[in-house]
Amino acid sequence: MNKLIAFLKERKITEVECVICDMTGIARGKIAPVDKFLDEKGMRLPESVLLQTVTGDFVDDDIYYSLLDDADIDFVCVPDENAVFMLPWTIEATAQVIHDCYDRMGNPIELSPRNVLKKVLSLYDEKGWEPVIAPEMEFYLTSRSDDHDLPLKPPIGRSGRPEAGRQSFSIDAANEYDPLFEDMYDWCEIQGLDIDTLIHEDGPAQMEINFSHGNPLSLADQVFVFKRTLREAALKHNVCATFMAKPVTDEPGSAMHIHQSVINKETGKNIFTNEDGTQSALFLSYIAGLQKYIPEFLPLMAPNANSFRRFLPGTSAPVNLEWGIENRTCGLRIPESSPQNRRIENRIPGADANCYLAFAAGLLCGYIGMVEGLKPSTPVQGKANESRSNNPHCLPLTLEEALVAMEESDACKEYLGESFTTGFVAVKQAELENFRRVVSSWEREFLLLSV
Repeated sequence: MNKLIAFLKERKITEVECVICDMTGIARGKIAPVDKFLDEKGMRLPESVLLQTVTGDFVDDDIYYSLLDDADIDFVCVPDENAVFMLPWTIEATAQVIHDCYDRMGNPIELSPRNVLKKVLSLYDEKGWEPVIAPEMEFYLTSRSDDHDLPLKPPIGRSGRPEAGRQSFSIDAANEYDPLFEDMYDWCEIQGLDIDTLIHEDGPAQMEINFSHGNPLSLADQVFVFKRTLREAALKHNVCATFMAKPVTDEPGSAMHIHQSVINKETGKNIFTNEDGTQSALFLSYIAGLQKYIPEFLPLMAPNANSFRRFLPGTSAPVNLEWGIENRTCGLRIPESSPQNRRIENRIPGADANCYLAFAAGLLCGYIGMVEGLKPSTPVQGKANESRSNNPHCLPLTLEEALVAMEESDACKEYLGESFTTGFVAVKQAELENFRRVVSSWEREFLLLSV
């Protein structure tokens, strides 16, 4: 705690936001005066927080009480002194401290997404391997509206006009929102978020922020904090920022592409590359692991009913798990690089995914592939995303289908635990039930007077 105490005192922090990340990626916790935080050196939260849905509901009672104590007891939250971030938008000097979740005996809580990622990283550590990732976060800026039935619209930029048409990689289109992005960059720098480039993506007011490569746990913390930071910067400028996978009809979806490689901790060399610079057997097995196991872990990368609107043939998003060199139509792209920087870009995860769980799932699939010595398919040349039919590496079509595959996955239960598998699936099934109750504007428009 010495490092954390020094941080708080040096920056004259008066309030501390004690947070954990729940299944859906929402920050939950408590706000405490700094003195109280230092006295208690942590916080307690009810176990039920980890089985809460995005709507604030809870899972079915049978699942709830099979995973949690009948008395709805608290678990212990321990601050991670390496996960402390200033909150530049607050009036009081405030720090956000990410906590880990433990039971009263000091055992990691299996339902905690951050613990899930740490569990996967421990598998690599036992092998003497160190995974390296670099996430790319896509998002839309939209005008504010309190009517959820109205389609989202791009916000007014500096020119006084909303974007018209697609402005992929346009510098001028990105500069329309300069004041917002200047705040975002300033706030990210204050928080130590290692963001790199800003890119205008295909959709109107759709952007992408790239993070520098690094440690998966550190970057998961940073992406978790970044989402909140961007939303706060957007609200300051009277617009909204959304990480929904498919927020706008007939426009590209938003992804969280994850570049990943693995370093030998002893030699510091990339295990995806042989001494002569050629691709290694482990590299091919990693790809094969992604191809075989992503369908079983897909809800961790595409966690919402809306997520699957992104996987449409003929769009910029992947529809299967083919792989190819410099091929952006594949779910698994191999960027051209030097041998030491050889890596795989997993293009499946959506921007709406819980970053801890999406990172964990991708790394675990690759790990299993290497351990089992799997062999990948032949790399694809040309378009890989025009059709799903007759493709052995196709993705589930719906969240319902994906949840069934995850619930039946022996690998998920073995590596992530039966409690986590059951709990996560239950949370997403509860959200699906809520989703099914809502009558959409499409139904009112086309069925109301026609059937």
